Amino acid sequence: MFTGLSAFPLTPLRDDRIDEHAFVGLIERLHAAGVDSITALGSTGSYPYLDRSERARIAGLAVEHAAGTPVFVGVGDLRTSRILHHIDDAEAAGASGLLLPAMSYQRLTDDDVFELFRTATQHTELPVIVYDNPGTTQFSFSVELIARVAALPGIGAVKIPSVPADPTAARARVAAVRAAVPAGVAVGVSGDASAATGLNAGCDSWNSVIAGTLPAPALEITRAAQDGRADEAAAVSERLAPLWALFAEFGGSIRVVAAIAELLGLVSERSLPLPIRGLTAPQRARVAEVVRDLDLTA
Repeated sequence: MFTGLSAFPLTPLRDDRIDEHAFVGLIERLHAAGVDSITALGSTGSYPYLDRSERARIAGLAVEHAAGTPVFVGVGDLRTSRILHHIDDAEAAGASGLLLPAMSYQRLTDDDVFELFRTATQHTELPVIVYDNPGTTQFSFSVELIARVAALPGIGAVKIPSVPADPTAARARVAAVRAAVPAGVAVGVSGDASAATGLNAGCDSWNSVIAGTLPAPALEITRAAQDGRADEAAAVSERLAPLWALFAEFGGSIRVVAAIAELLGLVSERSLPLPIRGLTAPQRARVAEVVRDLDLTA
């Protein structure tokens, strides 16, 4: 399950309530596009801003409307007891796997994180994806910690952040992680701008923000890399450089992706959870220009 393109959709809101109709539309769009898996309630899915009942509902809708596409459900939270509740809800929804970050208000130690994953994997028979996303959680996994956690029974994959832009350095980074995990544990990459480099360097999957809203170009990159057409994967990613630049300029991907989804009519305006206000009108105009110039309106 942990290969290819995993699309991370938004959890759109409308009047501070989950917009179920829009969310279902995003899931059905991803299934129709042929993504390899869907990850609901990742960082793009705004999981920390939702309560337990909202998250359980999103998990259920994702599995129901994915129509057989594997669905991984994010279960991160500030307290281990809450994580275990989210695991129970994801299991009840029929999730194929779980995405678990190490997030906390107080700074976590490596031992804290190891114990979190030990507890989670003992609680479920579903495979767990180790979610290393320091940009949102403020915790970064060392290769040594990845090795400790990945050795736990029940770990199915490790998601690493952006790899270096230099292909040789990227291969070294992926090789170091690969050497640290047991055989059978997949290695995925995130950070859309470096995803083609990561896939070409040997990552098994791309955990993609943009694919949750615009699956076609992400699939083009992924399939080229899987087929050994490394130059083509890199070229498609380079063509999208203006989009990646907006991610960097506007403080991350979620505001840009939400603006794209809103511009395309996939979700309503002001779809992000407050206090995240989204982009300003001039910024949205910049996004619209890039979407038009790159022909990403379909």
